[in-house]
Amino acid sequence: MCSESQSNSYAWATLRAASPSLTPQQFPLTDIPLAAVPVCFSTMVSSFCWSCLTRLRSTPRAVLPPSVAAPRAASFHTSTVRYALPTKKKNSLDGPPKYRQAKSARMKKKKPVEKARPPPVGERKALRKRIVLSNPNALEVEGMQDLSSENMIDARLRGSVLGLPVPMLTQLRAVEAFKPKQGWSIFRRPGTVVRRESLELGRLIDSISNEGQDKGKSVKKIVTGVRGSGKTVHLLQAMAMAFTKQWVVFTVPEPQDLVIAHSSYAPLSDETPHLYVQNDMTAALLSRTVAANEQVLKTLHISQEHSALKSVVKAGMTLEELAKLGIQDHAIAWAVFQALWTELTATSPAPGFDKNYKPRPPMLVTVDGLSHWMKNSEYRSADFEPIHAHDLVFVRHFLSLLKPGIGKPALPNGGLLLYATSASNNPTIYGFEVALKQIAARQAGLNSSAPEFPQADPYSGADKRVIDAFDSSKPTITKEGMLQLQTLGGLTREESRGFMEYFARSGLLREKINDEWVGEKWSLAGGGIIGELEKLGRRLRVTD
Repeated sequence: MCSESQSNSYAWATLRAASPSLTPQQFPLTDIPLAAVPVCFSTMVSSFCWSCLTRLRSTPRAVLPPSVAAPRAASFHTSTVRYALPTKKKNSLDGPPKYRQAKSARMKKKKPVEKARPPPVGERKALRKRIVLSNPNALEVEGMQDLSSENMIDARLRGSVLGLPVPMLTQLRAVEAFKPKQGWSIFRRPGTVVRRESLELGRLIDSISNEGQDKGKSVKKIVTGVRGSGKTVHLLQAMAMAFTKQWVVFTVPEPQDLVIAHSSYAPLSDETPHLYVQNDMTAALLSRTVAANEQVLKTLHISQEHSALKSVVKAGMTLEELAKLGIQDHAIAWAVFQALWTELTATSPAPGFDKNYKPRPPMLVTVDGLSHWMKNSEYRSADFEPIHAHDLVFVRHFLSLLKPGIGKPALPNGGLLLYATSASNNPTIYGFEVALKQIAARQAGLNSSAPEFPQADPYSGADKRVIDAFDSSKPTITKEGMLQLQTLGGLTREESRGFMEYFARSGLLREKINDEWVGEKWSLAGGGIIGELEKLGRRLRVTD
Protein backbone atom coordinates (compact mmCIF):
# COMPACT_ATOMS: atom_id res chain seq x y z
CA MET A 1 0.00 0.00 0.00
CA CYS A 2 1.43 3.40 -1.00
CA SER A 3 2.22 6.09 1.51
CA GLU A 4 1.06 9.66 1.31
CA SER A 5 4.34 10.90 -0.13
CA GLN A 6 4.38 8.12 -2.67
CA SER A 7 0.84 8.91 -3.70
CA ASN A 8 1.68 12.62 -4.11
CA SER A 9 4.70 11.82 -6.23
CA TYR A 10 2.69 9.42 -8.30
CA ALA A 11 -0.07 12.04 -8.80
CA TRP A 12 2.37 14.75 -9.61
CA ALA A 13 4.17 12.58 -12.16
CA THR A 14 0.92 11.72 -13.82
CA LEU A 15 -0.18 15.38 -14.05
CA ARG A 16 3.28 16.35 -15.21
CA ALA A 17 3.07 13.85 -18.01
CA ALA A 18 -0.33 15.26 -19.09
CA SER A 19 0.74 18.94 -18.85
CA PRO A 20 4.51 19.47 -19.03
CA SER A 21 4.17 23.20 -18.46
CA LEU A 22 2.40 22.74 -15.13
CA THR A 23 4.32 23.89 -12.05
CA PRO A 24 3.79 22.97 -8.43
CA GLN A 25 2.79 26.51 -7.57
CA GLN A 26 -0.08 26.36 -10.07
CA PHE A 27 -1.42 23.03 -8.79
CA PRO A 28 -0.58 22.29 -5.16
CA LEU A 29 -1.08 18.61 -4.47
CA THR A 30 -1.85 19.30 -0.85
CA ASP A 31 -5.34 20.20 -1.93
CA ILE A 32 -5.96 16.60 -3.01
CA PRO A 33 -7.75 14.63 -0.32
CA LEU A 34 -5.88 11.56 0.75
CA ALA A 35 -9.00 9.51 0.63
CA ALA A 36 -9.12 10.06 -3.08
CA VAL A 37 -5.55 8.75 -3.59
CA PRO A 38 -5.61 5.16 -4.68
CA VAL A 39 -3.73 2.45 -2.88
CA CYS A 40 -0.63 1.44 -4.77
CA PHE A 41 1.11 -1.86 -4.35
CA SER A 42 4.19 -1.06 -6.32
CA THR A 43 6.52 1.81 -6.96
CA MET A 44 5.65 1.88 -10.67
CA VAL A 45 2.72 3.84 -12.03
CA SER A 46 0.13 1.34 -13.07
CA SER A 47 -3.01 1.67 -15.12
CA PHE A 48 -4.94 1.20 -11.87
CA CYS A 49 -3.42 4.38 -10.48
CA TRP A 50 -4.07 6.24 -13.72
CA SER A 51 -7.75 5.36 -13.48
CA CYS A 52 -7.76 6.54 -9.92
CA LEU A 53 -6.27 9.85 -10.85
CA THR A 54 -8.91 10.43 -13.52
CA ARG A 55 -11.55 10.44 -10.79
CA LEU A 56 -9.96 13.45 -9.13
CA ARG A 57 -11.98 16.64 -9.02
CA SER A 58 -11.43 18.98 -11.96
CA THR A 59 -9.29 22.03 -11.57
CA PRO A 60 -10.85 25.42 -12.38
CA ARG A 61 -10.05 26.70 -15.86
CA ALA A 62 -8.72 29.97 -14.49
CA VAL A 63 -6.00 28.01 -12.61
CA LEU A 64 -4.83 26.09 -15.66
CA PRO A 65 -2.47 27.83 -18.10
CA PRO A 66 -3.84 28.79 -21.52
CA SER A 67 -3.26 25.97 -23.91
CA VAL A 68 -2.47 26.49 -27.58
CA ALA A 69 -5.38 24.74 -29.13
CA ALA A 70 -6.49 24.44 -32.69
CA PRO A 71 -8.89 27.08 -33.89
CA ARG A 72 -12.50 26.30 -33.43
CA ALA A 73 -14.84 25.61 -36.23
CA ALA A 74 -18.52 24.90 -36.45
CA SER A 75 -19.44 21.30 -36.04
CA PHE A 76 -21.27 21.28 -39.35
CA HIS A 77 -18.28 22.53 -41.38
CA THR A 78 -16.90 20.15 -43.98
CA SER A 79 -13.49 21.86 -44.13
CA THR A 80 -11.10 22.66 -41.36
CA VAL A 81 -10.09 26.20 -40.61
CA ARG A 82 -6.47 25.22 -40.12
CA TYR A 83 -6.18 24.27 -43.79
CA ALA A 84 -7.38 27.68 -44.98
CA LEU A 85 -5.03 29.91 -46.92
CA PRO A 86 -2.98 32.22 -44.78
CA THR A 87 -4.16 35.86 -44.71
CA LYS A 88 -2.11 38.30 -46.67
CA LYS A 89 0.04 40.58 -44.68
CA LYS A 90 -1.03 44.20 -44.90
CA ASN A 91 1.40 46.72 -46.23
CA SER A 92 2.96 48.57 -43.39
CA LEU A 93 4.83 51.82 -43.58
CA ASP A 94 6.68 51.14 -40.34
CA GLY A 95 9.40 49.08 -41.96
CA PRO A 96 12.26 50.45 -43.99
CA PRO A 97 11.22 51.75 -47.41
CA LYS A 98 12.22 49.87 -50.48
CA TYR A 99 14.68 51.16 -52.99
CA ARG A 100 13.44 54.50 -54.37
CA GLN A 101 10.11 54.10 -52.67
CA ALA A 102 8.46 56.94 -50.84
CA LYS A 103 7.47 56.29 -47.26
CA SER A 104 4.47 58.62 -47.32
CA ALA A 105 0.96 57.36 -47.97
CA ARG A 106 0.09 56.78 -51.57
CA MET A 107 -3.27 58.12 -52.86
CA LYS A 108 -4.80 56.81 -56.01
CA LYS A 109 -5.21 59.49 -58.60
CA LYS A 110 -8.69 59.86 -60.02
CA LYS A 111 -9.02 59.69 -63.72
CA PRO A 112 -9.80 63.11 -65.19
CA VAL A 113 -13.45 63.41 -66.17
CA GLU A 114 -13.93 64.96 -69.55
CA LYS A 115 -16.54 67.70 -69.22
CA ALA A 116 -18.51 68.85 -72.20
CA ARG A 117 -17.67 72.30 -73.37
CA PRO A 118 -20.49 74.76 -72.65
CA PRO A 119 -22.26 76.20 -75.68
CA PRO A 120 -21.15 79.61 -76.92
CA VAL A 121 -22.82 82.72 -75.62
CA GLY A 122 -26.22 83.21 -77.21
CA GLU A 123 -26.50 79.74 -78.72
CA ARG A 124 -29.14 78.54 -76.26
CA LYS A 125 -31.24 81.64 -76.79
CA ALA A 126 -30.91 81.29 -80.56
CA LEU A 127 -32.02 77.66 -80.34
CA ARG A 128 -34.95 78.60 -78.12
CA LYS A 129 -36.07 81.30 -80.56
CA ARG A 130 -35.34 79.34 -83.71
CA ILE A 131 -38.05 79.66 -86.35
CA VAL A 132 -38.60 76.82 -88.83
CA LEU A 133 -40.93 77.79 -91.67
CA SER A 134 -40.70 74.75 -93.93
CA ASN A 135 -41.13 70.99 -93.63
CA PRO A 136 -39.83 69.10 -96.69
CA ASN A 137 -41.72 65.97 -95.60
CA ALA A 138 -45.09 67.68 -95.94
CA LEU A 139 -46.94 67.52 -99.24
CA GLU A 140 -47.04 70.49 -101.57
CA VAL A 141 -50.56 71.89 -101.73
CA GLU A 142 -51.47 72.24 -105.36
CA GLY A 143 -53.26 75.37 -106.47
CA MET A 144 -52.38 77.32 -103.32
CA GLN A 145 -52.45 81.07 -103.96
CA ASP A 146 -50.07 83.63 -102.50
CA LEU A 147 -51.31 86.61 -100.54
CA SER A 148 -51.42 89.71 -102.73
CA SER A 149 -53.02 93.12 -102.83
CA GLU A 150 -55.75 91.75 -105.15
CA ASN A 151 -56.90 88.61 -103.34
CA MET A 152 -56.67 89.94 -99.78
CA ILE A 153 -60.10 91.54 -100.27
CA ASP A 154 -61.67 88.66 -102.23
CA ALA A 155 -64.60 87.31 -100.23
CA ARG A 156 -64.66 84.13 -102.31
CA LEU A 157 -61.44 82.99 -100.63
CA ARG A 158 -62.96 83.00 -97.17
CA GLY A 159 -62.09 79.77 -95.42
CA SER A 160 -59.15 78.97 -97.69
CA VAL A 161 -55.46 79.20 -96.84
CA LEU A 162 -53.24 81.71 -98.65
CA GLY A 163 -49.50 81.25 -98.71
CA LEU A 164 -47.10 83.98 -97.72
CA PRO A 165 -44.91 85.11 -100.63
CA VAL A 166 -41.36 83.79 -100.39
CA PRO A 167 -39.67 87.23 -100.86
CA MET A 168 -41.81 88.57 -98.02
CA LEU A 169 -40.58 85.98 -95.52
CA THR A 170 -37.34 87.92 -95.02
CA GLN A 171 -39.30 91.04 -94.11
CA LEU A 172 -41.58 89.14 -91.74
CA ARG A 173 -38.57 87.54 -90.07
CA ALA A 174 -36.98 90.96 -89.64
CA VAL A 175 -39.97 92.33 -87.74
CA GLU A 176 -40.19 89.07 -85.71
CA ALA A 177 -43.71 88.33 -86.87
CA PHE A 178 -43.29 84.57 -86.36
CA LYS A 179 -43.30 82.93 -82.95
CA PRO A 180 -41.41 79.73 -82.05
CA LYS A 181 -44.44 77.85 -80.68
CA GLN A 182 -46.61 78.38 -83.74
CA GLY A 183 -47.16 75.48 -86.12
CA TRP A 184 -45.22 76.76 -89.11
CA SER A 185 -42.84 73.79 -89.15
CA ILE A 186 -45.47 71.16 -89.97
CA PHE A 187 -46.36 72.48 -93.43
CA ARG A 188 -44.47 72.68 -96.69
CA ARG A 189 -44.60 76.49 -96.64
CA PRO A 190 -46.17 79.07 -94.32
CA GLY A 191 -49.72 80.14 -94.96
CA THR A 192 -52.66 81.72 -93.13
CA VAL A 193 -56.37 81.05 -93.24
CA VAL A 194 -58.65 83.80 -94.55
CA ARG A 195 -61.33 84.48 -91.96
CA ARG A 196 -63.91 87.19 -91.64
CA GLU A 197 -61.59 89.45 -89.62
CA SER A 198 -58.86 88.99 -92.23
CA LEU A 199 -61.13 90.23 -95.02
CA GLU A 200 -62.15 93.25 -92.95
CA LEU A 201 -58.50 94.02 -92.28
CA GLY A 202 -57.63 93.70 -95.97
CA ARG A 203 -60.43 96.04 -97.02
CA LEU A 204 -59.33 98.58 -94.39
CA ILE A 205 -55.71 98.59 -95.54
CA ASP A 206 -56.77 98.74 -99.18
CA SER A 207 -59.09 101.71 -98.56
CA ILE A 208 -56.39 103.66 -96.70
CA SER A 209 -53.88 103.05 -99.49
CA ASN A 210 -56.06 103.76 -102.54
CA GLU A 211 -57.58 107.00 -103.67
CA GLY A 212 -60.93 107.52 -102.07
CA GLN A 213 -62.79 108.81 -99.08
CA ASP A 214 -60.72 106.83 -96.58
CA LYS A 215 -57.32 107.71 -98.03
CA GLY A 216 -55.00 108.86 -95.25
CA LYS A 217 -57.33 107.61 -92.51
CA SER A 218 -55.80 106.42 -89.24
CA VAL A 219 -57.41 103.54 -87.37
CA LYS A 220 -56.63 102.46 -83.80
CA LYS A 221 -57.54 99.03 -82.44
CA ILE A 222 -56.77 96.87 -79.43
CA VAL A 223 -57.12 93.17 -80.27
CA THR A 224 -58.19 90.81 -77.49
CA GLY A 225 -59.39 87.22 -77.31
CA VAL A 226 -58.94 83.91 -75.58
CA ARG A 227 -55.77 81.89 -75.83
CA GLY A 228 -55.29 80.36 -79.25
CA SER A 229 -57.78 82.63 -80.99
CA GLY A 230 -55.13 83.90 -83.45
CA LYS A 231 -54.24 87.38 -82.19
CA THR A 232 -50.55 87.14 -83.10
CA VAL A 233 -51.35 85.66 -86.52
CA HIS A 234 -53.84 88.48 -87.06
CA LEU A 235 -51.00 90.94 -86.54
CA LEU A 236 -48.88 88.93 -88.97
CA GLN A 237 -51.59 89.16 -91.60
CA ALA A 238 -51.70 92.92 -91.10
CA MET A 239 -47.91 93.13 -91.60
CA ALA A 240 -48.07 91.00 -94.76
CA MET A 241 -50.86 93.14 -96.21
CA ALA A 242 -49.00 96.33 -95.31
CA PHE A 243 -45.85 95.07 -97.06
CA THR A 244 -47.83 94.37 -100.21
CA LYS A 245 -49.04 97.99 -100.16
CA GLN A 246 -45.52 99.39 -99.53
CA TRP A 247 -46.29 100.68 -96.05
CA VAL A 248 -43.68 101.37 -93.37
CA VAL A 249 -44.03 98.86 -90.54
CA PHE A 250 -42.94 99.43 -86.93
CA THR A 251 -43.23 96.48 -84.57
CA VAL A 252 -42.70 95.77 -80.87
CA PRO A 253 -42.83 91.95 -80.83
CA GLU A 254 -41.98 91.53 -77.14
CA PRO A 255 -43.10 94.45 -74.94
CA GLN A 256 -42.01 92.48 -71.88
CA ASP A 257 -38.36 92.98 -72.85
CA LEU A 258 -38.67 96.70 -72.20
CA VAL A 259 -39.75 96.41 -68.56
CA ILE A 260 -37.75 93.48 -67.13
CA ALA A 261 -34.54 95.50 -66.64
CA HIS A 262 -32.47 93.52 -69.14
CA SER A 263 -31.22 96.55 -71.07
CA SER A 264 -29.41 99.76 -70.25
CA TYR A 265 -31.34 102.89 -69.31
CA ALA A 266 -30.59 106.45 -68.28
CA PRO A 267 -32.45 109.70 -67.53
CA LEU A 268 -33.57 111.43 -70.69
CA SER A 269 -32.05 114.79 -69.74
CA ASP A 270 -31.36 117.01 -66.77
CA GLU A 271 -34.61 118.87 -67.41
CA THR A 272 -36.66 115.65 -67.29
CA PRO A 273 -34.96 113.35 -64.77
CA HIS A 274 -38.18 111.40 -64.21
CA LEU A 275 -38.19 110.13 -67.81
CA TYR A 276 -35.81 107.39 -68.91
CA VAL A 277 -34.45 106.38 -72.28
CA GLN A 278 -33.44 102.87 -73.42
CA ASN A 279 -30.93 103.34 -76.20
CA ASP A 280 -30.26 99.65 -76.82
CA MET A 281 -33.93 98.80 -77.25
CA THR A 282 -34.37 101.83 -79.51
CA ALA A 283 -31.45 100.72 -81.66
CA ALA A 284 -33.02 97.26 -81.95
CA LEU A 285 -36.28 98.87 -83.12
CA LEU A 286 -34.38 100.87 -85.75
CA SER A 287 -32.61 97.72 -86.90
CA ARG A 288 -35.90 95.87 -87.39
CA THR A 289 -37.41 98.83 -89.23
CA VAL A 290 -34.50 99.22 -91.63
CA ALA A 291 -34.29 95.49 -92.40
CA ALA A 292 -38.01 95.21 -93.13
CA ASN A 293 -38.61 98.55 -94.93
CA GLU A 294 -35.33 98.97 -96.75
CA GLN A 295 -36.88 99.29 -100.22
CA VAL A 296 -39.24 102.06 -99.09
CA LEU A 297 -36.76 104.01 -96.94
CA LYS A 298 -34.22 104.10 -99.78
CA THR A 299 -36.57 106.20 -101.89
CA LEU A 300 -37.33 108.80 -99.18
CA HIS A 301 -35.03 111.69 -98.31
CA ILE A 302 -34.77 114.06 -95.39
CA SER A 303 -37.30 116.88 -95.60
CA GLN A 304 -37.14 118.41 -92.09
CA GLU A 305 -34.52 120.16 -90.01
CA HIS A 306 -33.24 118.23 -86.98
CA SER A 307 -31.38 120.44 -84.56
CA ALA A 308 -30.37 117.58 -82.26
CA LEU A 309 -28.52 115.84 -85.12
CA LYS A 310 -26.92 118.74 -86.94
CA SER A 311 -23.44 117.25 -86.76
CA VAL A 312 -24.36 113.90 -88.33
CA VAL A 313 -27.32 114.61 -90.61
CA LYS A 314 -26.40 115.80 -94.08
CA ALA A 315 -28.55 117.26 -96.82
CA GLY A 316 -29.85 114.72 -99.31
CA MET A 317 -29.50 111.81 -96.87
CA THR A 318 -32.05 109.01 -97.27
CA LEU A 319 -34.17 107.83 -94.38
CA GLU A 320 -32.37 104.49 -94.52
CA GLU A 321 -29.04 106.22 -93.88
CA LEU A 322 -30.63 108.27 -91.13
CA ALA A 323 -31.92 105.18 -89.33
CA LYS A 324 -28.54 103.45 -89.61
CA LEU A 325 -26.94 106.27 -87.63
CA GLY A 326 -28.85 105.16 -84.56
CA ILE A 327 -27.94 101.52 -85.18
CA GLN A 328 -24.22 102.31 -85.35
CA ASP A 329 -24.19 104.69 -82.38
CA HIS A 330 -26.59 103.70 -79.60
CA ALA A 331 -25.97 106.95 -77.73
CA ILE A 332 -28.01 108.88 -80.32
CA ALA A 333 -30.53 106.10 -81.04
CA TRP A 334 -33.47 107.87 -79.42
CA ALA A 335 -32.72 111.15 -81.20
CA VAL A 336 -32.47 109.30 -84.50
CA PHE A 337 -35.79 107.54 -83.89
CA GLN A 338 -37.48 110.86 -83.16
CA ALA A 339 -36.04 112.30 -86.37
CA LEU A 340 -37.17 109.27 -88.38
CA TRP A 341 -40.68 109.47 -86.92
CA THR A 342 -40.85 113.18 -87.72
CA GLU A 343 -39.86 112.47 -91.31
CA LEU A 344 -42.43 109.72 -91.78
CA THR A 345 -45.26 111.81 -90.31
CA ALA A 346 -44.40 114.94 -92.30
CA THR A 347 -47.05 116.15 -94.72
CA SER A 348 -44.92 118.80 -96.45
CA PRO A 349 -41.20 119.62 -96.67
CA ALA A 350 -39.52 122.32 -94.62
CA PRO A 351 -38.15 125.40 -96.43
CA GLY A 352 -35.05 124.43 -98.37
CA PHE A 353 -35.74 120.67 -98.32
CA ASP A 354 -38.28 120.42 -101.12
CA LYS A 355 -35.85 119.17 -103.76
CA ASN A 356 -36.18 115.40 -103.26
CA TYR A 357 -39.38 115.38 -101.26
CA LYS A 358 -41.86 112.53 -101.81
CA PRO A 359 -45.17 111.95 -100.04
CA ARG A 360 -44.81 109.67 -97.08
CA PRO A 361 -46.52 106.26 -97.15
CA PRO A 362 -48.96 105.09 -94.47
CA MET A 363 -47.59 103.31 -91.41
CA LEU A 364 -48.51 100.19 -89.49
CA VAL A 365 -47.59 99.98 -85.79
CA THR A 366 -48.06 96.68 -83.95
CA VAL A 367 -47.49 95.80 -80.28
CA ASP A 368 -48.00 92.20 -79.15
CA GLY A 369 -48.49 91.91 -75.38
CA LEU A 370 -49.76 95.29 -74.23
CA SER A 371 -50.42 94.28 -70.61
CA HIS A 372 -46.74 94.35 -69.67
CA TRP A 373 -46.71 98.13 -70.08
CA MET A 374 -49.43 98.67 -67.48
CA LYS A 375 -47.41 98.26 -64.28
CA ASN A 376 -44.17 99.20 -62.60
CA SER A 377 -41.09 98.05 -64.42
CA GLU A 378 -38.09 96.29 -62.87
CA TYR A 379 -35.97 99.41 -63.32
CA ARG A 380 -35.09 101.57 -60.34
CA SER A 381 -34.56 105.30 -60.00
CA ALA A 382 -31.63 106.98 -58.26
CA ASP A 383 -33.63 106.79 -55.00
CA PHE A 384 -34.19 103.07 -55.63
CA GLU A 385 -37.86 103.62 -56.31
CA PRO A 386 -39.57 101.46 -58.97
CA ILE A 387 -39.96 103.19 -62.32
CA HIS A 388 -43.40 102.97 -63.88
CA ALA A 389 -43.49 101.66 -67.43
CA HIS A 390 -45.14 104.89 -68.60
CA ASP A 391 -42.02 106.80 -67.53
CA LEU A 392 -39.96 105.03 -70.18
CA VAL A 393 -39.94 107.27 -73.25
CA PHE A 394 -40.09 104.26 -75.58
CA VAL A 395 -43.32 103.05 -73.99
CA ARG A 396 -44.68 106.56 -73.58
CA HIS A 397 -44.29 107.27 -77.29
CA PHE A 398 -46.27 104.25 -78.48
CA LEU A 399 -48.99 104.70 -75.86
CA SER A 400 -49.38 108.36 -76.81
CA LEU A 401 -50.39 107.28 -80.31
CA LEU A 402 -53.65 105.92 -78.89
CA LYS A 403 -54.65 109.42 -77.79
CA PRO A 404 -56.26 111.80 -80.28
CA GLY A 405 -53.72 114.04 -81.94
CA ILE A 406 -53.50 117.73 -81.04
CA GLY A 407 -53.80 119.80 -84.19
CA LYS A 408 -53.08 116.82 -86.44
CA PRO A 409 -53.72 113.09 -86.18
CA ALA A 410 -51.19 110.72 -84.69
CA LEU A 411 -50.62 109.28 -88.17
CA PRO A 412 -51.12 112.22 -90.54
CA ASN A 413 -50.42 110.18 -93.68
CA GLY A 414 -52.76 107.43 -92.62
CA GLY A 415 -52.10 104.11 -91.10
CA LEU A 416 -53.16 101.50 -88.61
CA LEU A 417 -52.40 100.93 -84.93
CA LEU A 418 -52.86 97.31 -83.84
CA TYR A 419 -52.08 96.62 -80.20
CA ALA A 420 -52.82 93.08 -79.02
CA THR A 421 -53.06 91.51 -75.60
CA SER A 422 -51.64 88.11 -74.72
CA ALA A 423 -53.59 85.32 -73.03
CA SER A 424 -50.66 82.96 -72.43
CA ASN A 425 -48.24 85.50 -70.90
CA ASN A 426 -50.49 88.14 -69.46
CA PRO A 427 -50.06 89.81 -66.05
CA THR A 428 -53.30 90.55 -64.23
CA ILE A 429 -53.71 94.32 -64.07
CA TYR A 430 -57.04 95.44 -62.65
CA GLY A 431 -56.75 98.98 -64.00
CA PHE A 432 -56.09 97.67 -67.51
CA GLU A 433 -59.17 95.43 -67.35
CA VAL A 434 -61.30 98.42 -66.37
CA ALA A 435 -59.78 100.48 -69.19
CA LEU A 436 -60.70 97.82 -71.78
CA LYS A 437 -64.27 97.73 -70.49
CA GLN A 438 -64.47 101.51 -70.79
CA ILE A 439 -63.20 101.35 -74.39
CA ALA A 440 -65.91 98.82 -75.25
CA ALA A 441 -68.54 101.03 -73.56
CA ARG A 442 -67.49 104.11 -75.55
CA GLN A 443 -67.47 102.04 -78.73
CA ALA A 444 -71.06 101.01 -77.99
CA GLY A 445 -72.03 104.70 -77.68
CA LEU A 446 -72.27 104.85 -73.90
CA ASN A 447 -71.42 108.19 -72.35
CA SER A 448 -68.82 108.30 -69.61
CA SER A 449 -71.26 110.14 -67.32
CA ALA A 450 -73.88 107.40 -67.57
CA PRO A 451 -74.41 105.25 -64.47
CA GLU A 452 -73.89 102.09 -66.53
CA PHE A 453 -70.43 103.22 -67.60
CA PRO A 454 -67.85 100.89 -66.00
CA GLN A 455 -65.79 102.47 -63.25
CA ALA A 456 -62.97 101.18 -61.12
CA ASP A 457 -63.73 100.03 -57.60
CA PRO A 458 -62.59 102.86 -55.29
CA TYR A 459 -61.20 100.32 -52.80
CA SER A 460 -59.31 98.22 -55.35
CA GLY A 461 -56.32 100.53 -55.65
CA ALA A 462 -56.49 100.68 -59.44
CA ASP A 463 -53.66 102.51 -61.19
CA LYS A 464 -55.12 105.79 -62.41
CA ARG A 465 -52.29 106.31 -64.88
CA VAL A 466 -53.34 103.16 -66.72
CA ILE A 467 -56.97 104.20 -66.92
CA ASP A 468 -56.06 107.70 -68.08
CA ALA A 469 -53.84 106.31 -70.85
CA PHE A 470 -56.94 104.91 -72.60
CA ASP A 471 -59.35 107.66 -71.60
CA SER A 472 -59.57 109.23 -75.02
CA SER A 473 -62.31 111.56 -76.10
CA LYS A 474 -63.80 111.66 -79.55
CA PRO A 475 -61.24 112.94 -82.11
CA THR A 476 -61.82 116.33 -83.58
CA ILE A 477 -60.10 115.45 -86.86
CA THR A 478 -62.25 113.70 -89.44
CA LYS A 479 -59.74 111.13 -90.67
CA GLU A 480 -58.64 110.04 -87.22
CA GLY A 481 -60.61 107.14 -85.90
CA MET A 482 -61.64 106.50 -82.32
CA LEU A 483 -59.92 103.84 -80.27
CA GLN A 484 -61.72 100.52 -80.78
CA LEU A 485 -61.70 97.14 -79.09
CA GLN A 486 -61.72 94.07 -81.35
CA THR A 487 -62.30 90.65 -79.80
CA LEU A 488 -61.28 87.62 -81.82
CA GLY A 489 -63.32 84.46 -81.41
CA GLY A 490 -63.37 81.11 -83.15
CA LEU A 491 -63.70 80.25 -86.81
CA THR A 492 -67.08 79.48 -88.32
CA ARG A 493 -67.89 75.93 -89.42
CA GLU A 494 -67.20 76.79 -93.06
CA GLU A 495 -63.86 78.38 -92.19
CA SER A 496 -62.98 75.41 -89.98
CA ARG A 497 -63.70 73.00 -92.83
CA GLY A 498 -61.37 74.88 -95.17
CA PHE A 499 -58.69 74.89 -92.49
CA MET A 500 -59.02 71.13 -91.91
CA GLU A 501 -58.92 70.46 -95.65
CA TYR A 502 -55.60 72.26 -95.77
CA PHE A 503 -54.25 69.79 -93.20
CA ALA A 504 -55.50 66.88 -95.27
CA ARG A 505 -53.98 68.22 -98.49
CA SER A 506 -50.67 68.67 -96.67
CA GLY A 507 -50.64 64.99 -95.69
CA LEU A 508 -51.05 65.59 -91.97
CA LEU A 509 -54.64 64.43 -91.62
CA ARG A 510 -56.02 61.12 -92.86
CA GLU A 511 -59.69 61.48 -92.15
CA LYS A 512 -62.76 61.73 -94.28
CA ILE A 513 -63.74 65.37 -93.90
CA ASN A 514 -67.50 65.88 -93.94
CA ASP A 515 -69.95 68.12 -92.14
CA GLU A 516 -70.41 65.67 -89.28
CA TRP A 517 -66.66 65.30 -88.65
CA VAL A 518 -66.07 69.06 -88.91
CA GLY A 519 -68.90 69.77 -86.49
CA GLU A 520 -67.41 67.36 -83.98
CA LYS A 521 -63.95 68.94 -84.19
CA TRP A 522 -65.43 72.44 -84.15
CA SER A 523 -67.18 71.64 -80.87
CA LEU A 524 -64.08 70.03 -79.36
CA ALA A 525 -62.10 73.15 -80.28
CA GLY A 526 -64.31 75.38 -78.14
CA GLY A 527 -66.33 76.82 -80.99
CA GLY A 528 -63.62 76.91 -83.65
CA ILE A 529 -60.64 78.27 -81.69
CA ILE A 530 -57.95 78.04 -84.34
CA GLY A 531 -55.20 77.03 -81.91
CA GLU A 532 -57.25 74.04 -80.75
CA LEU A 533 -58.18 73.11 -84.30
CA GLU A 534 -54.50 72.98 -85.16
CA LYS A 535 -53.89 70.47 -82.37
CA LEU A 536 -56.77 68.32 -83.56
CA GLY A 537 -55.59 68.49 -87.16
CA ARG A 538 -52.16 67.04 -86.54
CA ARG A 539 -51.98 63.34 -87.27
CA LEU A 540 -48.76 62.98 -85.26
CA ARG A 541 -48.62 64.60 -81.84
CA VAL A 542 -45.55 65.03 -79.66
CA THR A 543 -46.22 65.39 -75.95
CA ASP A 544 -43.96 67.58 -73.82
